[in-house]
Amino acid sequence: MAAASETHAPTVEEAQAFVTAAEERLLRLWIDAERAAWVQSTFITTDTETIAAQAYEKVIAANVELAKEATRFKDLELPAEVARKLDLLRTALVLPAPADAEKRSELTRIATGMESVYGRGRYCPEGGECQDLGDLSRTMASSRDPDELLETWLGWRTVSPVMRSSYERFAELGNLGARELGFDDLGAMWRSAYDMPPDGFRAELDRLWDQVRPLYESLHCYVRARLNEHYGDDVVAADGQLPAHVLGNMWAQTWSNIYPLVAPEGADPGFDLTERLKAAGLDQREMVRYGERFFTSLGFEPLPGTFWERSQFTQPEDRDVVCHASAWNIDQIEDLRIKMCIEINAEDFSTIHHELGHSFYQRAYNQQPPLFRGSANDGFHEGIGDTVALSVTPGYLVDIGLLDAAPDVSKDIGVLLGLALDKVAFLPFGLLVDQWRWRVFSGEIPPARYNQGWWELRGRYQGIAPPTERTEEHFDPGAKYHVPANTPYTRYFLAHILQFQFHRALCAAAGFEGPLHRCSIYGSEAAGSRLVEMLEMGLSRPWPDALESISGEREMDATAILDYFAPLQAFLDEQNQGRSCGWSSTGP
Repeated sequence: MAAASETHAPTVEEAQAFVTAAEERLLRLWIDAERAAWVQSTFITTDTETIAAQAYEKVIAANVELAKEATRFKDLELPAEVARKLDLLRTALVLPAPADAEKRSELTRIATGMESVYGRGRYCPEGGECQDLGDLSRTMASSRDPDELLETWLGWRTVSPVMRSSYERFAELGNLGARELGFDDLGAMWRSAYDMPPDGFRAELDRLWDQVRPLYESLHCYVRARLNEHYGDDVVAADGQLPAHVLGNMWAQTWSNIYPLVAPEGADPGFDLTERLKAAGLDQREMVRYGERFFTSLGFEPLPGTFWERSQFTQPEDRDVVCHASAWNIDQIEDLRIKMCIEINAEDFSTIHHELGHSFYQRAYNQQPPLFRGSANDGFHEGIGDTVALSVTPGYLVDIGLLDAAPDVSKDIGVLLGLALDKVAFLPFGLLVDQWRWRVFSGEIPPARYNQGWWELRGRYQGIAPPTERTEEHFDPGAKYHVPANTPYTRYFLAHILQFQFHRALCAAAGFEGPLHRCSIYGSEAAGSRLVEMLEMGLSRPWPDALESISGEREMDATAILDYFAPLQAFLDEQNQGRSCGWSSTGP
């Protein structure tokens, strides 16, 4: 590999040799770090944290070193593949560490330490048993007692204040690493990974949000009115922002658990998928088998035997683990795994389809060179599994024997509302998490305003407010896994846009005719062939090329969401007549 200190003019041949050596080196380090991270996530101890941190530090150090060396070749006329790999070396980092070894080590210790604090998090009420996030989330989902919901909401947020000073230092060191690579800050570096300038990507997000915002505001207005009817003015006001603790989810990011409170009269679909799954006697493995069979019906090969031997499907009783669902490819070839603490319910049935979307994507591009083993952009990876989950329709449940007959079309409004409480309600949350981080990284939200800035953005985008006063003694962003885990979140917003765009395109490929929300691509090899073509491209081409291969379009387009929920929009418009919709908000 050419040394960065060499003074002669670099050549195309040197650039090619540099990229080849870089890929070989990174692949070895990625595999080592992935193995260490798997053990840390599935067996949390001080030692596994240290081992994972050390492996992660080696990856970061190599990434930073290679990213800096790659700048030697920036002025060369290079073959497109080599130029793209060099660009990826510079922009693909999520956490660029400073060149200083001591600071780099400090950053990795902070990063792994915050994730472990989250994974070990418990709320221990005075005189009561300690509860982990799973226990608390079940209460948030099922309770209708506002006092119990408030205690639960506050209880989980006792876990995060200890992270606040760590996060401040984390942002400082991450910014230092990003600036050493030539970026303004860590947020600008993240936004540079989308085949467009950082400011252009920010404008693209604004454009997509503007497309879907009217649908979200209609849903917000309807839900607020129904919750006001149930709880009264003292808990949920008839106008203004919604309180965060009564929406059925620890972060109010999805609202599907409150469907019984807001369901329209006569819209009961006639079945409860959770009850059906339990009545069928399914265990966690069979839940995953259903997801696998969906993909094999599209023409994909079954998952390898090692997947079933090595995955974590249940929460162990003898140790702490990170239960947050994730998909892994340890060796970047065939060692596919998922990590979940599966509950037998409709939500996890959908989550399994999502995680297996990652798995089948990972295997589809495993023949690409190492730097191209990724999705066209990170929203694509998140979107593929959810695209399949959109095909978990009543008709599909009939096909696989979990439902005797599909409900009449007159029941569609209830089904659409239930899905909107998940998908549409999520959109502003999916957008604002990184809006907060980008402002933190740029200094627009300084440490003295961490919590204030968080709630200002939640008010602006979601129309949601904390149920009690929150101060800078708190650190509510840290109560969301992706913040201490340093996982970019805009990918989930993009995934929610792309999954409907993918779904519309795949339904057309399958020859489906009818309302978009009734389409299932289950069993369509024509749709599967279109999907495989895109997945196999990996990161080898800019994302507009990948999008065009599946949809014929080169621009992300949220109108597919509007098409999908068109019957619901008409219903919401009718229901909201005479109501004062919208809310006031302040902040950035």
